[in-house]
Amino acid sequence: MHAMTISEIGGPQVLVPVELPDPKPGPGQISIDTSHAAVGLVDVLFRRGDLAGRPGYPRPPFVPGLEVAGTVRELGDGVSDFQVGEPVVTLSQMSLGGYATVTLADAAMTVSLKDGGVDPAQAVAVLPNATTAYLALTRVAHLREGEKVLVHGAAGGLAAAFPAVARLLGASHITGTVSSQARIADTEHLDYDEVVTSDQFVKALDGRPVDVVVDPVGGDVRTASLDVLAPLGRILLLGHAARTPDTPVTGDDLWRRSAGMLGFAVGPYLQDNPSAARPAAEKVVDLLASGRLAQRVDELPLAEAAEAHRRLEAREVPGRIVLTV
Repeated sequence: MHAMTISEIGGPQVLVPVELPDPKPGPGQISIDTSHAAVGLVDVLFRRGDLAGRPGYPRPPFVPGLEVAGTVRELGDGVSDFQVGEPVVTLSQMSLGGYATVTLADAAMTVSLKDGGVDPAQAVAVLPNATTAYLALTRVAHLREGEKVLVHGAAGGLAAAFPAVARLLGASHITGTVSSQARIADTEHLDYDEVVTSDQFVKALDGRPVDVVVDPVGGDVRTASLDVLAPLGRILLLGHAARTPDTPVTGDDLWRRSAGMLGFAVGPYLQDNPSAARPAAEKVVDLLASGRLAQRVDELPLAEAAEAHRRLEAREVPGRIVLTV
């Protein structure tokens, strides 16, 4: 099979083409003829070595890519709920391997697209993040009907899935933040009630507290979010896109505010709890089919994976970027 591998820690240029044997599915797995592979910030973090030394961190050389769409190529032992040739999309897999013409996936982490009439590029760009949003808001933040939500990095691939899912769960008001005025236009198709810049959100909320903060950004906005939390408010920590570190928060800071900070990394979570994956995806797949989760998707050929990383790292992607095979 053709694949793009991260040959060593470094810049986008370390993504190089290789030829590898076609993988064979083991028990409970399927192989997929890949048509689309999502490119995410976590791929950039892996490539740069930002997560080196942490549990589960892949060491070069490896094929990146957590999510793919395509058709079932072969079934492993014990898999009976898919058919060869069936269109599918995977959720976020810590086994990686998506930047390739053939991808292995756990059947439990795979969702059929045969009845949805859904574009595979949209499916791989949106459904895994919408599933993350559903799990994060229900199992971690415990969002209740009528609560108010603040989403940082509102135009980013992960954050952009949260408005529709939060609305599905009964959120009454959803505010987004973006890094600049220019990026507000990138959120106009999303279900936000208002979008403001991240350096002005405390002033813009003007004493209107929020119950749940969705934060894949970190840094200064994470600390400032404490100032807009309602009593018993929760900050969901979903990543750290900022290149600046967090300001340390103590237990006393949270205790005095009756507030909580809750981390959620969907890949490791689903690796340990694969049975949670497909039921969560099935809760949000109708949002995708109805267009309420639609995002701008830029497509590049698999061979241009390095260019995809460059654009993502330079914040030139108002939505998601997908490699086509």
